[in-house]
Amino acid sequence: MQRNDAAGALLPRADPGAPLTAVAPAWLAEAHRALRSGAPHTASEDDAPHRGEIDGRHYEAHPGVRDDGAVAWWLVDDTDRHLAREALHLERERTAFLAKASNVLLSSLNLGRCMDVTAHMAAEHLADAALAIAPSRGSRLPVVTCVRGGTPALAQETVDPDDVPGLGEALRGFPPVPSRWIDPSTAPEWMVPDDFGPVGSIVITPLPGHGVAAGALVLLRKADSAAFTGEEEVFARLFAARSGAAMSAARLYAEQTALTEVLMRELLPPRLHQISGVDFAGHYRPSADDERIGGDFYDVHPAPVEGEASLVALGDVCGKGLEAAVLTGKIRNTLHALLPLADDHERMLNLLNTALLNSQHTRFATLVLASAVRRGNEVDLRLTSGGHPAPLIVRADGSVEEADTRGTLVGAMPRVSARTVRLTLGPGESCVLYTDGITEARGGPMGDAQFGEERLKRALADCAGMPSEGIAEHVQMLAAQWLGNRRHDDMAVVVISAPRSHHLSAVDGHTRGRFTA
Repeated sequence: MQRNDAAGALLPRADPGAPLTAVAPAWLAEAHRALRSGAPHTASEDDAPHRGEIDGRHYEAHPGVRDDGAVAWWLVDDTDRHLAREALHLERERTAFLAKASNVLLSSLNLGRCMDVTAHMAAEHLADAALAIAPSRGSRLPVVTCVRGGTPALAQETVDPDDVPGLGEALRGFPPVPSRWIDPSTAPEWMVPDDFGPVGSIVITPLPGHGVAAGALVLLRKADSAAFTGEEEVFARLFAARSGAAMSAARLYAEQTALTEVLMRELLPPRLHQISGVDFAGHYRPSADDERIGGDFYDVHPAPVEGEASLVALGDVCGKGLEAAVLTGKIRNTLHALLPLADDHERMLNLLNTALLNSQHTRFATLVLASAVRRGNEVDLRLTSGGHPAPLIVRADGSVEEADTRGTLVGAMPRVSARTVRLTLGPGESCVLYTDGITEARGGPMGDAQFGEERLKRALADCAGMPSEGIAEHVQMLAAQWLGNRRHDDMAVVVISAPRSHHLSAVDGHTRGRFTA
């Protein structure tokens, strides 16, 4: 064997005459044997025949076969390029991991699911074990723990996070402390998974949220694993930022859902029943199947004193959806406050009109008020319309009458003018209040015909003697069949009936009043 001075400095054992396979590193000796034996050459990356390390440096080896059969090896220092390739490969892996983490985390708006994914992905890719910790709920700290190769587990720890260096600060959103400042031996028992063994290094970093911290991420490595590097800590913070954003969004969604649920319970029409011997029934269908509230509403307010009339209000706010529902709530609350004036429908409508004109809403509403009181086997009614379709009266013989009440819109003009009509329902007779979403429902065989008032009257004629609940269900069913799957406005119907019953002074009815069916 022969060598030049550079080769002698690189391979000091390569004395002239010594075989290359005895003095060269294993990767170069194997390449030499393969070349001399005639084994086929397999090109690697960048078509470099062979690569390997010598004294911590990376080299490419290029062979040249001379005319006499001897092999000359040229070694090229490729360390910088090799490090660049490794850094690029690592960066691509980390970018792919962060992209995957973002997709998985943002695919759910469930806080528990986000915590599980955070702990699991961190344990699989960043550490030997990971903990996703949410802000404390009272005296309890929600903690999801996951060991590499395991499944996330939730626990509620009754601990003080300030007892762990860096944890309390992370939960309050302060910048993380370097892992070298944290003594692994001080990790509390609740933080170390069972059978994990001694902790070698710890990283604690906040999970940044929207304005406030969404929690903290704790990464653990075993004593026999390499400690976290500064670069790995920076990457952990990048992952934590994505996890924190997802957890914060999930928490906001949960809070908004709970708030919406409370508001919807207040805005949804009530369940109706018999009050003081008068049967009431109502059905409501919002304009969209994915909504629960809209611009149609109804309420029944029992009389404060036995023997006085209960007040029924059914209305339709211009528009639909959440904005209309908000105004609906305002109207219902205002009417409730005006109940002491329930004997004067027109005055109630004018006071409500003033309240709407003085508000920031630009919408108007139509409204019909009905006062109903049981007198023996009959029900006395007072009906007043404020720009609303007139109620329909279903008599025992199947005839259908239109109540003679008219009025102007509420919330549109300085004053409301309305006409109140009085009438009586005999046993088994009913009064039907409805919104125009029913009569204006478009469908039928041709798909564009309105359901209309005449069709509604014919349908009600077949309902003579039916209880109020049956009539309300029948009207909504016919309207739904007429519509099919087509779009429609909000639809509401309320039925007031005089049941076929007897007055019994010693028998209590469903609520106030002594009647039995």
